[in-house]
Amino acid sequence: MRGTVIIFVKAPRAGAVKTRLGAGVGMGRAAALFRIMTERTIAEAVKGGWRTCLAVDPPSAVSGWDSLWPPQLSRLAQGPGDLGARMARAFAAAPPGPTIIIGADAPGLRARHLRQAFKVLGRADAVFGPAEDGGYWLIGLARRRPAPNLFEGVRWSTKHALADTEKTLPSGFQLTHLETLADIDEARDLEKFGLCATAH
Repeated sequence: MRGTVIIFVKAPRAGAVKTRLGAGVGMGRAAALFRIMTERTIAEAVKGGWRTCLAVDPPSAVSGWDSLWPPQLSRLAQGPGDLGARMARAFAAAPPGPTIIIGADAPGLRARHLRQAFKVLGRADAVFGPAEDGGYWLIGLARRRPAPNLFEGVRWSTKHALADTEKTLPSGFQLTHLETLADIDEARDLEKFGLCATAH
């Protein structure tokens, strides 16, 4: 069955995205960097035989930003609620089959990671791509069995996010981790990827 990759994206408006990063480099530069990261993520995510779509925030941006978000990719609004509520909604809206959600702020992500995740979901119920800060840059579900309490009580934007999410999975679920990657949350994270120079 064909898999689906859902990329969570935000309109790259200054002051509305990557505000922790913006505190260190300026809100305008943070928005520009997020735009670059979004372009790179999309370029990798469309390299496979899976279906790729965008979960967009704010909802008013679903019909815009065609220069950044390829118009051939279907879009849906992330909708209200915390990150868990929005991801649960995206999983529910996806077509049947294995589904992966990624963000746009892990510059080390490559198409091979997505291929590996789908391969893992052939035998496991869930797969995570751990981030260095205790969060995760990828979550995938085989969706052969329900996970009714997924994301309940997760402490988002903390070092506990991955562990908390894993605890919300049914006890019988088999889960696997991919390699750990860094994501971009603060100015100090930029040095790992050389993105400062790219934003000039």
